[in-house]
Amino acid sequence: MARALTQTEFLIELEPVVEENLNRHLGVAKEWFPHEYVPWDDARTFDGILGGTAWRPEDSTIPEVARTSLLVNLLTEDNLPSYHHEIATTFGRDGAWGTWVGRWTAEEGRHSIVIRDYLIASRALDPKTLERARMAHMEAGFQTEYGTMLQQLAYVSFQELATRIAHRNTGRASGDETCERILARVAADENLHMLFYRNLLGAALDLDPNQTMRAITDVVKSFQMPGAGMAGFARMSMQIAHAGIYDLRSHKDEVLMPVLRQWRVFEKEGLDPEGEKARQELAEFLDNLEVTAKRFEERRDARRAREAAK
Repeated sequence: MARALTQTEFLIELEPVVEENLNRHLGVAKEWFPHEYVPWDDARTFDGILGGTAWRPEDSTIPEVARTSLLVNLLTEDNLPSYHHEIATTFGRDGAWGTWVGRWTAEEGRHSIVIRDYLIASRALDPKTLERARMAHMEAGFQTEYGTMLQQLAYVSFQELATRIAHRNTGRASGDETCERILARVAADENLHMLFYRNLLGAALDLDPNQTMRAITDVVKSFQMPGAGMAGFARMSMQIAHAGIYDLRSHKDEVLMPVLRQWRVFEKEGLDPEGEKARQELAEFLDNLEVTAKRFEERRDARRAREAAK
């Protein structure tokens, strides 16, 4: 039986894969400027020290649930300093790993800039409420619940894709062409980040399939969005799910399954008993998730039918 690789050995063995995928990423990533996406002509001075006009809910025509999703998405992006700390601590700051950590952080930084500037210029959200929520969320910070590099690689592979889906669907739900364009641009970044992490985890699966299979299963079974710790997240995520912006169906069919198929986890050969056990747990969890997703959809459809009949 092959010896399980240590985390240090994984970092060393995966370094060439990191370099290869970093070069690929730099070759396809497009330079863009947040200020070019913001409708500055729509902006007005707010009340306060400059004596402008106070924010009112009717300042924006974006549906309430889309505003809620925009708030969740922005606060999630705001926690970048914590995310940087987590991946820099795990992957290090040297070599190709360190170069990627810096590049990823720099690209992610544009997301909160462009979304916030848009929300303020378009008056889609109360800026005081938004700032208070930002302060509270960033003070709480983010700390990964996963203790190994493999678990963290698996998590970001799914999380980047989940974030992409959430941004794109929020843009569509906004009914605002500018908002949709901004979130499509952000989602394009998230997709490239997903590809980077997905390719790394795929290489790890080849290096040590049993240990990596366990990490994948553990993450799938316990996955939560990085914004789960923000105040009111459960209530807001339920509103978002009922609107069909991001729900169990999209999580399973558009996030989990595409990545798992890319890794070919159910075709992987040569697993030991522990690896097979992890894969069986994964299959059972996905079956149960399908049942839960169908039940949620049925309840949501019934609720919408009752509301339409009123």
